[in-house]
Order: sequence, then structure tokens, then C-alpha cells
Amino acid sequence: MTDTIGVGLIGYGLGGRAFHAPYIMTSAALELRGIVSRDPSKVHADWPTTRVVPDVAALLDDGSIALVVVSSPDHLHAEHAQAALAAGKHVLIDKPFATSLAEARALIAAADRAGRQLTVFHNRRWDADFRTLRGLIADGALGEVVSYESRFDRWRPVPAATWKEARAGGSWLDLGPHLVDQALLLFGRPSAITADIATLRRDSPAPDYFHATLRYPDKRVTLHSSKLAADHRLRLAVHGTRGSWVKHGLDPQEAATIAGRRPGGDDWGHDPLEGVLTPGAPGATSTRAPNRRGDYRLFWSALATAIRGEGPNPVPPHEALAVMEVLDAGLRSAAERRELAL
Repeated sequence: MTDTIGVGLIGYGLGGRAFHAPYIMTSAALELRGIVSRDPSKVHADWPTTRVVPDVAALLDDGSIALVVVSSPDHLHAEHAQAALAAGKHVLIDKPFATSLAEARALIAAADRAGRQLTVFHNRRWDADFRTLRGLIADGALGEVVSYESRFDRWRPVPAATWKEARAGGSWLDLGPHLVDQALLLFGRPSAITADIATLRRDSPAPDYFHATLRYPDKRVTLHSSKLAADHRLRLAVHGTRGSWVKHGLDPQEAATIAGRRPGGDDWGHDPLEGVLTPGAPGATSTRAPNRRGDYRLFWSALATAIRGEGPNPVPPHEALAVMEVLDAGLRSAAERRELAL
């Protein structure tokens, strides 16, 4: 394609390896033209012909690269994104958007000045379970939602010796962005938040547990994560005025790419574990609700369309900033042990 968008990737850890490179490589609209990595052998084991550069400056000097994907450690997100915007590149930042509200706002201002697209990788909008839930709500199967519980639990009793385990904010800034983003998409900005963020594993360098309640006038939203949950099957429990929907198990796309599978095929994003829909009507019986297909490729195709000026940004900066505002309030709520208005 003559209008293929050149992409540069900063970082080749889990994010770069499982969530970015495979999707860029399988997109007809995108071409991966450079990866910043200190370990070229790791990159070439997956992509033998891909160019590896030693630093961000070398990547930004490549005039054939129009989009830069920032998948470096959290504390470098703002620095690398600012440099890419200054070099005239469009920018995709892995979550979290930044490590502070001030950094996030500064990035939005820089993107406005540069006239470039800025987006954040809230890929869980395209999970099978979440797409299914949005369809159920839109179809009125649940009526008005009054209680929503969203969980990302894990069984990882021994902290790994990685920077992600020691990241500032711990799980709240790792898994929390996904859960907050989904809640805001469904219900908008809450009135207030109460958050409990804790370190429960022995010798864990950062928080590994959170339990946050978002207060709305007509509903309560619970966001929860623990790395000490041997039974971590529950994903979503949603109750409304017409019925309930309970979903176990995770979207399969992450596991597939970690295992080395490239996105594609008739079964891509198919979640075989269907949620249970229980109508509230007298005499009604519970049924399995068919899952919609999960597909992170939809994010990448929408981003390419936005860069060409032919469609909207799949995750506009103001939506990512709203997530940061809730995350920031959650940190302050936990520190002060009280509810904070939003």
C-alpha cells in the first residue's frame, strides 16, 4: 500500500511483544519500521527482519515513521511521548497515560500544538466480555444497571523481579486503568470514589490489591483486583432492573499473543465461556448469553483511519484524561482513607 503508515515501537517487553508488534505486523494499514530495544536478539527471535535501534533519538530521526508507540516503563511515558510529538509524530501511549495528571495534561497540550493524533491503549474496550456487556445493555436485557462489579484477579503469590511489580501505584495504575476506562464508557463520570489500595503479598514492592467504589446517583460500581486470588474466575457481575449477567473468565487475545500466535483466523477473539443471563421476570430461567467476538484489531484499524483524517480517534485524549482523574482521586482516597468527590 502506498499509504501505509510507518510505525516505530519504543520498548519490547510484554506490551511491545504481545499487544503492539503482532497487531502492527498483521495490519494492512501499518508497517513496523523500527523498534527501540536493548536486546535485539529478543526482537529478532520474533521478527527476524525488523530494524532494531538502540535509543529513542534514532527512532525519531526516521522520517518514514509517522506513528510512535510508547511501550516503555511508566515513568518514561511522558518523556518519550513529548519527544515524539516534538518530532512531528502521532503518538500511541500504553496505559497508564502518564504518572500524573500534570503530565497527561501537558501531553494533550503538546499534541494540540503539534496537530498530531494522541491516543492511549485502552484495548480492553475490545474484549469479548465487555463488547458482549455493551450489547446486552444497549438491547435492554438488563434494564437500568444499578450494580456493576468488575474484577481483574490473579494468583501470583510471589512478586516477580520486574519493574512492573514495583511500578508507582502498583496494581491500581496497572490494571486499574482498564477497569476505570470501561466503567466510564458505560456510565460516565462518577460523583465520588472510595478506594482501598494495599500491599498484601509478603515482600511485594508495590500495592497488589485494590477495591474501589464509584458512586453514582442511581448505581454503585465496584472495581477490584487482587494478586492473591487462587479462584480468579469471576470477571463481571452486573445487576439491573430487568435482570443480571455474570461472566467468568478472561478475553483470550492476550494469552494467544503471549503464546506466539498472530492475530487472525476465524476463531480469533472467540471466548468460549459464555456469561449467564438471569431475567428478573417471575418464572424466567437463566440462559447462556452468546459472546460477541473480541478484537483488538478494531483499535488499530480505527487509529490508522484517524491518522489519515478519515475517522475519529478510537481513544480521544479527553477520555484518557478522565481515566487519569479517577485514578488520581483513587490514590488520594486511599491515602486519606475517605471518599473523594469527582
